[in-house]
Amino acid sequence: QKTSICYLSFPDSYSGGLGDTQFSFRLRQSGGQRTTHYEDDGEYNREAPLTLQRESAHYFGYVYFRQVKDSSMKRGYFQKSLVLVSRLPYVNLFQSLLQLIAPEYFDKLEPCLEAVCNEIDQWPPPVPGQTLNLPVMGVVIQVRIPSRVDKPGSSPVKQFNQENLLPAPMVLPSVHELDLFRCFQPVLIHIQMLWELMLLGEPIVVMAPSPTVSSEMVLALTSCLAPLRYCCDYRPYFTIHDSEFKEYTTRTQAPPNIVVGVTNPFFIKTLQHWPHVLRVGELRMSGDLPKQVKVKKLAKLKTLDTKPGIYTSYKTFLHKDKTLIKRLLKGIQRKRPSEVQSALLRRHLLELTQSFIIPLEHYIASLMPLQRAITPWKNPPQIRPFRQEDFMKTLEHAGPQLTCVLKGDWLGLYRRFFKSPNFDGWYRQRHKEMTQKLEALHLEAICEANIVAWMKDKSEVEIVDLVLKLREKLVRARCQHLPVKEETLQRVGLYIETIIGSLPEDLQTVLHHH
Repeated sequence: QKTSICYLSFPDSYSGGLGDTQFSFRLRQSGGQRTTHYEDDGEYNREAPLTLQRESAHYFGYVYFRQVKDSSMKRGYFQKSLVLVSRLPYVNLFQSLLQLIAPEYFDKLEPCLEAVCNEIDQWPPPVPGQTLNLPVMGVVIQVRIPSRVDKPGSSPVKQFNQENLLPAPMVLPSVHELDLFRCFQPVLIHIQMLWELMLLGEPIVVMAPSPTVSSEMVLALTSCLAPLRYCCDYRPYFTIHDSEFKEYTTRTQAPPNIVVGVTNPFFIKTLQHWPHVLRVGELRMSGDLPKQVKVKKLAKLKTLDTKPGIYTSYKTFLHKDKTLIKRLLKGIQRKRPSEVQSALLRRHLLELTQSFIIPLEHYIASLMPLQRAITPWKNPPQIRPFRQEDFMKTLEHAGPQLTCVLKGDWLGLYRRFFKSPNFDGWYRQRHKEMTQKLEALHLEAICEANIVAWMKDKSEVEIVDLVLKLREKLVRARCQHLPVKEETLQRVGLYIETIIGSLPEDLQTVLHHH
């Protein structure tokens, strides 16, 4: 794993660029127990947006690389990277942190890192919904940790602490959001095609001139489905030394559902068989609409000097949205700041995703049993199965056309989506939440019930059985942090005591020890 981190921390193809660059990678955790070192993991993941959960099987690496001429070095260059490894996808926070630490570290080396680590050890854990002040090297970084209850698309709340912090804090508008407008510059007119490819979990290669461009493009792509979680694998930057290299380049099976960012021209040859290849050049912010890449046939992807373009034979299900491009163009003419353009883009993608997902949410909600079917002394009824054809029928009067102006083959898009890991991930998450809700409603029904009346005509065996079942329910409610009020749990606990109290002494003793 250390070796992989080392390879991923340096550009793997010659870049004549001198100076400092920053990029990110994501790495599969190898071997060993996938235990979390964090007691608060479960709690954090329950309250964080799905797209910002701590990953249990992957690490993120955030890199600050410096390359400068230095005659005292054998190769004539000083080349060093400082890497921060975390399970959290907070690209903005960690890259800003590196901008403070890395230049100092290259000057002062180890002692500087030791001091910084001591400060970071004192940082509070990230609690969704809270604004944190994080002191490091004489600066206070102030940032709000997003929460699952934030309204999607709302701008970060400006509820920054008014304590007069001196020096004034360095306020980050977001822990994780990229400058989408800058990242998507060369592909703005194809945003919709890229959104569809991401939604369907298609295998995509991003070929870029540098790890910076490759990692930003991959992260921008994976973020464009929010609030829907992108459930496939992704590698913002990938090198030929990677342990998964063979797995991804083999021609004996179909390419995996993954977006992979590469810079080494060697990949043009080894990944030719992938269905979608996005080739981009250096990103340069200019005053007008950057040159937009064209969609080309995969067969054209042969030469080393492959021109920028989207090499694919994919036909989009939905028609292009001209209004977005017009609005962005207007923004460019009026010299609107990049954040404003990014906000426009983000809102457009959010509305597109919501139009697609709302009919699914409505349908899955209809599979929940009625509240009156939940009775205290019977196991709660099952959630009804998700039937794709039934869902398709609901689209006539409650489909995406209600909230989205885009025309096209929405039905075809849903049918393809059902085969993707993103549908599977969404369905499992929803099913889990609904099961927990049912369990919570059942506990509340038990609370409301008249237990003494129920016990009148019951045998000891039935009563003991009830005690054991209720106990198990209580344990589960606490372990899984079910959405139940604390007083409900306490009342169920009292019920158990009351029931045990009504039994003969020998049974009471056994149950108390059980």
